[in-house]
Amino acid sequence: MIRLNHVTKDYPKRGRALDDVSFHLRKGEFAFLTGHSGSGKSTTLRLIHMADRPTDGEVRVSGFSSATLSERELWKLRRRVGMVFQDFRLLPGRTALENVAFVLEVTGTPRKVIQPKAQRLLSQVGLGPKAGAMVHELSGGEQQRVAIARALANDPYVLLADEPTGNLDDRATRGVMDLLWDINAKGMAVLMATHDLEVLRRHSTARVFELDQGRLVYDSAPSTEAS
Repeated sequence: MIRLNHVTKDYPKRGRALDDVSFHLRKGEFAFLTGHSGSGKSTTLRLIHMADRPTDGEVRVSGFSSATLSERELWKLRRRVGMVFQDFRLLPGRTALENVAFVLEVTGTPRKVIQPKAQRLLSQVGLGPKAGAMVHELSGGEQQRVAIARALANDPYVLLADEPTGNLDDRATRGVMDLLWDINAKGMAVLMATHDLEVLRRHSTARVFELDQGRLVYDSAPSTEAS
């Protein structure tokens, strides 16, 4: 599903963000990517989403390779990989439904399908009754649920989440984590970056990758070649 092969990432001003990182996330697996701030978590997710390309090594995601993927093919990858961020990144001045519908519009979903699918996705994340609410009227936890619904709009194979509970209180954090586990239970792989030790403690059965200064220093369940 996701494989990093000896991946290094250098930035001109920041220096080395990742240093010879290799791991394999299997189909349907839930894993945490952890480490202190600046350890390389967000860089790893950006490389998997192919917003960046590695300086050395290769990232493979659901049959796509960072070494050969063209800009023209990038949209195909993005349909298979959903992304959720700490700061929600919702469209201001629009409703929850409009935020989810927008993704469907720009990816060419037939017009008659857009509204019912957006409503169904919001219901899936527990926000069906608030589809018409403006995003600024929603709590932080609710806004993150809208962001998750939006990330699921194209029926991806894997969901990447970059500190999705970082701006949430404990109750909202529990709700978002329950939702991510439910999504994973339906067969979608989830890779979540977090430095929240309490989240890791509560979900101790999940696989854990730990980064330290750009190097992978721990894998709780070393990957096999099977996918």
